[in-house]
Parts: sequence; structure tokens; C-alpha cells
Amino acid sequence: MSLKFISKEEAANLIKDNSTLVTSGFVECSNPEALEYALEERYEKTGNPKNITLIHAAGQGDGDSKAINHFGKEGLLKRIIAGHFNKAPKVGQLIIDNKIEAYNLPQGTISQLFRDIAGKRVGTITHVGLQTFVDPRVEGGKLNKVTSEDIVFLINIDGKERLFYKAFNLDFAFIKGSICDERGNVSMEDDVVPTEVLSIAQAVHNCGGKVIVQVDNIVKDGCLDPKLVKIPRIYVDYIVVVDEQNLKQPVFGIDYCPELTGKKMLSTQSSSDKPMPLDVRKIIARRAAMELKEGTIVNLGIGMPEKISEVSTEEGINDYMTLTVEAGPIGGIPQAGNAFGSSLDAEAIIDQSYQFDFYDGGGLDIAYLGLAQVDEKGNVNVSKFGTRIAGCGGFINITQNAKKVVYCGTFTTKGLSVGVNDGKLIIKEEGKAKKFLKNVEQITFSGDYAKSMKQSVLYITERAVFELKEEGLTLIETAPGIDIQKDILDLMDFKPLIDKDLKEMDSRIFKEEKMNLKKM
Repeated sequence: MSLKFISKEEAANLIKDNSTLVTSGFVECSNPEALEYALEERYEKTGNPKNITLIHAAGQGDGDSKAINHFGKEGLLKRIIAGHFNKAPKVGQLIIDNKIEAYNLPQGTISQLFRDIAGKRVGTITHVGLQTFVDPRVEGGKLNKVTSEDIVFLINIDGKERLFYKAFNLDFAFIKGSICDERGNVSMEDDVVPTEVLSIAQAVHNCGGKVIVQVDNIVKDGCLDPKLVKIPRIYVDYIVVVDEQNLKQPVFGIDYCPELTGKKMLSTQSSSDKPMPLDVRKIIARRAAMELKEGTIVNLGIGMPEKISEVSTEEGINDYMTLTVEAGPIGGIPQAGNAFGSSLDAEAIIDQSYQFDFYDGGGLDIAYLGLAQVDEKGNVNVSKFGTRIAGCGGFINITQNAKKVVYCGTFTTKGLSVGVNDGKLIIKEEGKAKKFLKNVEQITFSGDYAKSMKQSVLYITERAVFELKEEGLTLIETAPGIDIQKDILDLMDFKPLIDKDLKEMDSRIFKEEKMNLKKM
């Protein structure tokens, strides 16, 4: 079939009942918003299509109404297989209410699975997910009672345990691109990340499905640099050129930012004259930054770890590390908020699946991730809390494979207030909820697996630092001014081991002036 240029409404009309649809995007970046919006409109007007299986790697959505939230309609979805759900509460509610079948698989592994589907391989074989909730011996990635089919299997190769993620037949793809030529070649040059659009297009095409690409502009043949073409025309069936500005934003809420695409550079790496306020986030980030060594390759998770970059800038040690983001940026300054996934002044931006190849193979020196729940085995949960399903995202790929993992977060939550005085930590008001529990609600990170791999693991809070040792979770440092029994042990649901060489956290962490980490 020759390429056709169609409207977003015509694109939505192509999707059939009971078909499998793949969407591209990374949180609020590079989503095919016009296509998803049109599909929701069609469903609301006609009640079709019904019983769609939706597959996507990264979380996609704005936490309200955009991206995957367009699919949060009972009857529209039958099944979802995805890496993250926190930005798609409407879909999350369908999962909680047992209205749809749902699987949560590692984000990186889904992106790699698209490549395997493209190559007509039976699936993806990897160690990623072993001994976590994705392992079929635990939950098999299933999220509710109506989800029964096994799609992840435990296998043994050469005496080693591996997980096998089954391939699927794919019928349609919704992809966001930047510019296409008249023949249908598509670039991503005005988008902030390419995610895994090439792999998706190849996979859907080779399954005999239809690839539908949303673009911002069309140019004459010969105007695109062939090295910038991310999706060659031979994989593309339909092009939708979008005029509405709100439907073609590369990042929700941002019309265009050349600094995020690599087309323009800013002087973002210089040290700031204005220091960060010495709050609980800075305290934790300071201790975490002390783990950096020159030449370190780093992944920073969202939330608390983001402050490590600011501390490093303040201390003049930004050149100690190269920051990476799972969406594909290498170097530069990773962005937070709606632009999470992108980086200012990135040195390179590669496909998400290849970034995860690097991560899965142990390429990261340090990964800094958030700390939500920890148990006595050193297990960490960031994916499910009561009825709220966040999902694992790239967390499992990253934390299972980095040479060192540093979890960063407050010791308690919900109301915690702290201050400092003369190099000491003051607990003004204690948090109402504990984070160190007897058992986590879901195993997103397995302490036992980490120990079996001889992985270095730290858990850094404002008042205590723990290390996962062979003997178990061990308290190795406490903040000056803290009562170990009252402020730490009494607020844990289990008693950790206490290191025989228990140290006091560096007092510089708790003082206003710079720590002079560059001199360490």
C-alpha cells in the first residue's frame, strides 16, 4: 500500500475492535496527542473501537486528561501492558476496579521487546525482573484479579535463571514525529526524545500492521538530512499533519524548546552564586553527592535525586559525572516536571531501547533513585501503594544493573519537618508515616538478588544511612544531634543491624556554607 496523508479523525477510524495498539511517548514528552485525542472522540461518539489491547513502554500522560488518559474509558480497553501508570490515573482506576486486564513490565524490557518483535523473535530473554514482582514466582507482573494469562516465564539457560517475555502480534502504531517529507520519511529533530519509535514502526510493519505517524510539518522530497530520518517511509502507512498547537507540543505545556532538542546550547553547566536552601532535600542530596567520583556515569531518578545535580553544580563537581536519562539523553542537565525525560544541553540523544541495553549491561556507575518503602531484607517498593498503582517504569532495569544503587528519601513521611543548628540535625516535627516496614507492599527491587550479584546498595535519609550487607540491612551512619533509639530504631518496623564502626554523618552536610567536595 502506498503512503496516505489523512486527518486525525480518519486515523482514529482505522483502529478496529479487539486490535492491539502501540503508542510512543515518554511521560509528557513526544506523545501522539492528536491521534489519541481523536480516538477518544470517536469512542465517545460511536462506542467504537471496543476491547483494545494497549502496549507502551514508558509512562505516558499528564496526570489528568492527555496521552494514555484518553484510553481511560470502560469498554474501549480490554488489556494494557505498560511500564508505568502514575501519569494515567483514569487507566489506573480501570485497573483497580478490575475493569481491564493489566500487566506492569519493566520499561526498558518492553522497549527492547519491540525490537525482538520486529525481528520475528519469540520474545525477550533477560535477567531483568528476577526476584521482583515481575517474576512469575512472585506476581508475574499481573496487577489485578481479572488478569490471569501468563506472559512472563522463568527459564534456565546454561544453569542460569532468566525471564522470558513473550512477543505479541501488533496491529497498529500511534507515533509522534517532527517533520516528514512528501514520500513519508519522518524525522524527530524537533522532538526532545526519539523514545523507541523506530523499533515500534519496524515491529508493527513486520507484524503486518499499520503504522500511523503524527507530524508537525511536511517538507519537499530531498529536504531531510537522511541521517536525521528516524522512521523511513518503508515502515509508514499513514501520516497525519497536525495544525493545532496544543496537539503537537513536543512536551505538554511547551510549544518548542531548541535547547531540549540539541539544536541550541545554553551555559547551564556553570556554578550558581545563589545556594540552595538548606532543607531536608539538600541534606539528603549532599550526602548522596559524596558518593560521586570523577568520571562517574549516573542516572538520576525523579523527585529527591534531582537535587543531587543542583548540589553538584553548587559544589563545582558537575564535571565529576555524566548524567543520563533512560529516555535517551546523555550529558547535559536532566529536566524535571513535565519535561522529565529530556535534558538541556545533552551531548547525545539515543533511542530508549539502546539506552537500556547500556543500563542492563552494567554501564551505569551509580543510580540515584527515590526511597518510598524499605523492608528488613533491603527490598524497595516504588510501584504499588494500597490501591494506587504507580508502576515500575525503568526502575527495575536501572536498579538491578547499576554498579552502585543509592536510594534517597526522608526517613519518615507525611508531615516531617527538620532544621539544622550548629552542624546538627533538629527534628522539628516527626512524619506520621513510616517508610522502613517489616515487608514492602510490592518488591520493585530485590535485596536478595542484589546481594547475590554483589551489588553496592545504600539507603540515604536525612538522619541515617543504611547499607545492604551480606548479613542484612545495616545502619552505618547517623546524623549529629540524633538519638539513635528515639529518632531511628523506634520508628522502624524491624531492627536493623548496627555496624560495629557506626559513624556520624559529616557535619558539613548540616552547615550553610559549601562543603568543598572538590577538595575531597
